[in-house]
Amino acid sequence: MNSTELEMVEILKKGKEKYGYVSVKAEFEAEGTRVDELLRLIDISNKAGLQLTVKIGGCEAKRDLMESKQFGVDYIVAPMVETAYSLSKYILAKNSVFSDEEKKFTDFLVNLETITAYENRDEIVEMAKNNINGLVFGRVDFSESLGVGREGIHSDEVTDKVIDVASLCKDNNLDLVVGGAVSSDSIAVLKKINDVHLTRFETRKVVFSSDIIESESLKDGLVNAVHFELLWLKNKKEYYSVIEKEDDSRIKMLNDRWNVLKD
Repeated sequence: MNSTELEMVEILKKGKEKYGYVSVKAEFEAEGTRVDELLRLIDISNKAGLQLTVKIGGCEAKRDLMESKQFGVDYIVAPMVETAYSLSKYILAKNSVFSDEEKKFTDFLVNLETITAYENRDEIVEMAKNNINGLVFGRVDFSESLGVGREGIHSDEVTDKVIDVASLCKDNNLDLVVGGAVSSDSIAVLKKINDVHLTRFETRKVVFSSDIIESESLKDGLVNAVHFELLWLKNKKEYYSVIEKEDDSRIKMLNDRWNVLKD
């Protein structure tokens, strides 16, 4: 573990102690997280005493589910579940990979992130309530699909729909996680949702407990999460920079030898 990673561990420990951090997050989907990156994140999260959330590549991404089981992922999220049918495919996939015993140690959720999914919310929740643990409302993609764009993410039009889903989740004993451009600008909206039902909320890399919503320290916690993500990206860049250069000297030697041999 290098000095940047040690600093990330301390940021997460502080976040767990003061700011309601419960998990760090990786994505096989949009981020395209590689296995070596995930292993570093697992090491960092374990040392900080936090859980791990992974968004897999699709509702039937069995290989992602298998790897998530092997790595001991705590929360698995399937993206772009827009219908009860696509949810049924996820349920079949996770049930084929995880035994009943193994499922006790992992929570399974799906991303509701389009207007199509919202329109099918009743059917999705009806199937979800006996088969998975909850829903993640992805507000960025949802706002784009709704036609209001990222700038409309905190609008009443979007927030009212999140609250509709929150009420459904509450009535059916499902977790609700809210994500998508979560920042200090989101606090008022998160409080409105929390008044109905909210389990967790998340930035790109950090998942918070909803218990922190009313705390004055929430803004500091969000800043702390940005610092963690920045260090994560810098560390990732440095890691691949070293790999890029590791064969330079041998390439030069072989290139020089080849220029002699070919002549």
